[in-house]
Amino acid sequence: MTNPQPPIPNPQSAYATAGVNIDAGNRAVTLMKDAVKSTYTPAVLSEVGSFGGLFSAAALKGMSDPVLVGTTDGVGTKVALAASAGRYRGIDRYRGIGHDIVNHCINDILVQGARPLFFLDYIASSRLDPEMVAEIVTGMAEACRAAGCALLGGETAEMPGVYHDGHFDVAGTLIGVVNRPDLLPRVARPGDKLLGLASSGPHTNGYSLIRRLFDGVPLDHIYPELGFPLADVLLAPHRSYLTLLDGRRKMGDGEEPVPSLLSSVVALAHLTGGGFLENLPRVLPEGCGVRIARNSWPVPPLFPLLQRLSNISDLEMYRVFNMGIGMVAIVRPEHLAEVQAGIPEETWVIGEVVEGKGVTLVES
Repeated sequence: MTNPQPPIPNPQSAYATAGVNIDAGNRAVTLMKDAVKSTYTPAVLSEVGSFGGLFSAAALKGMSDPVLVGTTDGVGTKVALAASAGRYRGIDRYRGIGHDIVNHCINDILVQGARPLFFLDYIASSRLDPEMVAEIVTGMAEACRAAGCALLGGETAEMPGVYHDGHFDVAGTLIGVVNRPDLLPRVARPGDKLLGLASSGPHTNGYSLIRRLFDGVPLDHIYPELGFPLADVLLAPHRSYLTLLDGRRKMGDGEEPVPSLLSSVVALAHLTGGGFLENLPRVLPEGCGVRIARNSWPVPPLFPLLQRLSNISDLEMYRVFNMGIGMVAIVRPEHLAEVQAGIPEETWVIGEVVEGKGVTLVES
């Protein structure tokens, strides 16, 4: 008589014991499915859950010389604040993180004159919370829809032992397209004006310092100079500048497209990590620098508060933070009035291109 074989353990249960819950992953997909499909256009040829996303390139045939532009980025340590806030005052902060990553990537390719085609996301955590993941992806879908961009696919990874309990990370890749003759930057020259577009806050940069400065301060605390709870100010989503500058896509239901301003722009600089000092030189030719008039726009009160709490220098503030300017357009003087009139919100002439190199901060 042969000895009976021991029962084969349920592999799913064994995996769950190791910290990975496949059922939770399947539930997350179910919860996010409708949001993802809401971004699909006729160019999307695959379904949610496919091994790879399929996107038709047929539309590129109408372009004389299409150039694909790709970018990958993350939200950084802002996710730690979102995890602390969770659902706060009826607003789901996880959804804002979804907006953050998509809009950050949209702005990065906009700097080269490109429009978004599709976005791919990556979410990793110590333990998969299907509702949290669904909220993040819903935020991504909302931002994609606003940009006419498909949320084509992504990955959700549960990684116990790699991430601390309650911690997660969000990253994404965006692919866009631009016709080669429309590529930015064009060649800036001394005398070109710098037009500043308002940020919605720190966007996704400087949060390691921000978290340290406000460590132990309740997120519902209201500093008098801010007038709003910290959670509202610090977790405001990164805004997109696509529809402000390139109105070839509809602004909303029932609204007609407005003319693109990109043909009247010499260059764009997205003020992300490195602030003014690192990002503006990236779009300037050899022999050119910029002079920034520091008092030429209203700096939001959060930034003076951060400087007072940290006691860091003015120069470092402009290297770490956007100081209330999220995108800078470099414009020929003769096109300045046209570009400003075409942007449906207040903008500020914050400086100009000069001979030399680097960024000089001056008092206006």
